[in-house]
Amino acid sequence: MNICKRAAVVATLLLSAYGANAQKHNWQSMDLEKDSVFGISVEKAYTELLKGKKSKTVIVAVIDSGVDTLHEDLKSVLWINAKEKRANGKDDDKNHYADDIYGWNFIGSPKGNVDYDNLELTRMVRKQQKQFGSLNSVATDTAGLYQYQTLKSKYDLKLSEAQQTLAGITRFVGMVDTMLNKMGNTNPTAADLQAYTPQNPAEAQIKQMISQQLERYPDFNAFRTAELDAALNHFKEQVEYQLNLDYDPRAIVGDDYNNPTERYYGSGDATGPDADHGTHVAGIIGAGRNNSLGIDGIADNVRIMSVRAVPNGDERDKDVANAIRYAVDNGAKVINMSFGKAYSPEKNVVDDAVKYAISKDVLLVHAAGNDAENIDVTPNYPSRVYQNGDTATAWIEVGASGPENNETLAAPFSNYGKLSVDVFAPGVAIYSSTPGSKYALHDGTSMAAPVVAGLAALIRSYYPKLSAVQVKDIILKSVVPVDHPVTIVVDEQPKSVQMTDLCRTGGVVNAYKALELAAKTK
Repeated sequence: MNICKRAAVVATLLLSAYGANAQKHNWQSMDLEKDSVFGISVEKAYTELLKGKKSKTVIVAVIDSGVDTLHEDLKSVLWINAKEKRANGKDDDKNHYADDIYGWNFIGSPKGNVDYDNLELTRMVRKQQKQFGSLNSVATDTAGLYQYQTLKSKYDLKLSEAQQTLAGITRFVGMVDTMLNKMGNTNPTAADLQAYTPQNPAEAQIKQMISQQLERYPDFNAFRTAELDAALNHFKEQVEYQLNLDYDPRAIVGDDYNNPTERYYGSGDATGPDADHGTHVAGIIGAGRNNSLGIDGIADNVRIMSVRAVPNGDERDKDVANAIRYAVDNGAKVINMSFGKAYSPEKNVVDDAVKYAISKDVLLVHAAGNDAENIDVTPNYPSRVYQNGDTATAWIEVGASGPENNETLAAPFSNYGKLSVDVFAPGVAIYSSTPGSKYALHDGTSMAAPVVAGLAALIRSYYPKLSAVQVKDIILKSVVPVDHPVTIVVDEQPKSVQMTDLCRTGGVVNAYKALELAAKTK
């Protein structure tokens, strides 16, 4: 549950929008005409276009929180550095990274891992606070003082909102527990809820909300874990870590953080302490196909490289830049980046890494973000626009779509931008791998980006002579255009717009059409 200023509207839209189609595992791979679900026609492509064709293995880097390298549905598709000997503490292949068997971890060291980290806003305020101290102090750098005052004001507001929301969710969960105690049932079914008579208006609302959620989840406990507990934990993390000026975990990494061009630090732990997000992303891209296990990934001949750079908090520019360079230097041809933030104080080092990747014919796929914002106006980093105004050519920015071909197609949480977002792809109720050889439904542009990264890898696998820029152009030119209005949230209110107002192509990616076009491209 994305709980923010738009919570009530977003929740209402999500609950009313997606019925049985959102329950279909692998709906992202289905075909609109055949299945009446707005997937990207992956299965149709395999059946009609790719059967009997040869393919080349493509390495896809997942820059994320880490990937569970023991997952039953991922073990067979992991990139393994064959030149490196396991756990001998030596850099056998002389790439400056010792024991990088499955990838690399830029937010850890042999001493341990960064799990929680600040938002970039918090780090910027903390840094400038050392310079300016009290807002009332006299400073010769008036421009810098003004910037600090502006950032501090935004920080104070964000912290206050997080504290208030945490208090609200805590009260709500308490009311739910009170109601369950009255029912004498901690895991009620839909029938149990239907039989319960609410004792006040609040309980009536809770009953209605949970009943609607049980249409999506198998039982109350699954809903509680995925939504209530997740929301509670999210805002606790914001208050205790992400917006806590006194919390700074960077020392455990052991790098010189003031040197943004430093390259060689970290550890070979490609999983880390919380690999849920990265494992889910990896499964969407390339979980083993037709193996009678949980899901089928988009691409059937990939190797997933885990590059850990994203904590529970905002990723740091230095780590993102180094993660991109590591992926490129170790053979990745597609890089998935399902992360983003509002500020990028060292954007130049990320820009240089992106330029390096593109010079090596690598395609970068980035999630547009989940704040229901227009990123033509509100920046979301990393971005394809360099500081000098030039634009990264082999870059795809992805918004999230749902399964229904109606006004709900654009996911209400998805960022958008007529100029900044290229395409939309399935990102609602996506079923994929999670740590411990488990599986779960997640929402987000974080899920939409790997759908596109998987498609890019599929094209590069079957048509290896195509360049990164050609693959990008094929994906954009082959979208299924959306010719009806869709609903987004603006100023906490639903607004009807055209898909061409939300992204450059005005459509949803399609594997079948992309592969048809790839076959004709030279």
